[in-house]
Amino acid sequence: MKFLITIFQDEDGMYVAECPSIPGCVSQGQTEAEAEKNIHEAIKECLEVRAEKGLPLTVSTRQIEVEVEWRQSRY
Repeated sequence: MKFLITIFQDEDGMYVAECPSIPGCVSQGQTEAEAEKNIHEAIKECLEVRAEKGLPLTVSTRQIEVEVEWRQSRY
């Protein structure tokens, strides 16, 4: 099975990997490569848990662009 994942660096410098098509499937690592390696294992574990609970293995996702007006407040 193939999955799309997203990876970003959080405010603590850790790389966070998420698999949007599997709700709650998240992992992290100190490098992008480590986060990608870790999400492989997380995906396997999440699929196993969802199968055991009789849940759909994946959910449909889509990306849409939204526009938000924002002004930074003064602090």
